[in-house]
Amino acid sequence: MLQNKNKRIISFIALIVMVFVFSSGFFSSIFNNEEQITISKEQYEELIRFEELNEIYNIIKKNYYIEPDYEKMMHQAAKGLLSGLEDPYSFYYTPEEFEKYWEEDSGEYAGIGIQILGNPDDLTCRITRVFKGSPSEKAGIKKGDLLWKAGDIDVNMHTLNDAVDFIRGEPGTYVDIKIKRNKEIIDLKVMRDNIHINWIENMMLDDKIGLIQLFEFSGESGKEFKKDFDDLKSKGMEGLIIDLRDNPGGWVNNALGIADLFIDNDVLCYFEFRDGSRQYIRTQDGKIDFPIVVLINENSASASELLSGAFQDYGIAKIVGTVSYGKGIAQDVMTVGKDHAGIQYTSAQYFTPKGRQVHKLGITPDIIVEMPEGEVIDYDLGDLNDPQLKEAYNTILGMIKK
Repeated sequence: MLQNKNKRIISFIALIVMVFVFSSGFFSSIFNNEEQITISKEQYEELIRFEELNEIYNIIKKNYYIEPDYEKMMHQAAKGLLSGLEDPYSFYYTPEEFEKYWEEDSGEYAGIGIQILGNPDDLTCRITRVFKGSPSEKAGIKKGDLLWKAGDIDVNMHTLNDAVDFIRGEPGTYVDIKIKRNKEIIDLKVMRDNIHINWIENMMLDDKIGLIQLFEFSGESGKEFKKDFDDLKSKGMEGLIIDLRDNPGGWVNNALGIADLFIDNDVLCYFEFRDGSRQYIRTQDGKIDFPIVVLINENSASASELLSGAFQDYGIAKIVGTVSYGKGIAQDVMTVGKDHAGIQYTSAQYFTPKGRQVHKLGITPDIIVEMPEGEVIDYDLGDLNDPQLKEAYNTILGMIKK
């Protein structure tokens, strides 16, 4: 997901917290004029909007047969508020979930070692990466499988966060999941373990061609890319393949860090907000003129599309593969409440430097290479039996010879 990493601290979530602390007497004092208070028309309309919710809260508080768990009620109400947007990229995190969110971004967490991408058309959740040596790999989970069920949770884009939270847990404990492979539903019991996420890998394909595969724009992957690039150049690299296939996106700052190497003081993309205003994201000085091919596929989303779209607009790289995912919207992530819960919500749509829409359209490669139909093959890094990588390799060779 493409996100704004500037975490903004706010003291309450929307108006729901404010409304919940009021008693029903507050509303009656407004409506019956028993006491005089002064509020603006806008504040009044907001209070009316939450009157029904407040009424339900007070009925439960007074009449429920046992003492309610008010904190849990609050978290579920907040989840409902965000789910009402019917946006699979906007949701509420409890404090525990939000802590785990940042654990994963650090590259360390306890789970089973899979990467998942949702399909907004049918809401299914496909496994796009199985970490090498992970519990998932040992259990026989394969790239391309659908995550079908986690415990009692039917997995789709709207329940994915709950499913992920359920799958994570103490190392050495087991989790029951179901996957769907072709038309077969497979039951698995997978042992959780400590997972280390490597966001990026590199290698020389021969004495001239370097390969950097970026799995996500998370953690410090922008800085790691620069280190890998310098490492490959020291080994004699004359042309670079950047593999963004199955990369679901991540922090815009990491995409910007990579773009800074190749785009000289220009626009990487721009965000367009509800009111029509725009925010332009610009690169810094320091352009490196270097032959580049970028690999994308139908699972390359968000920041992957932002970077490949900019490279394509400026003619910096040839794009090879298949039309990308088409997630051209950005999410803000922020801390809310005194207990440090979190929300993520869609705040803007983004466009390439030349104004091309990405959302629901994707990035169309310069050279389209379809993968063979049938079982998804998880090729090892640098395996030139991979048809798309082979085409990228031949393309970069031609660019070097020119």
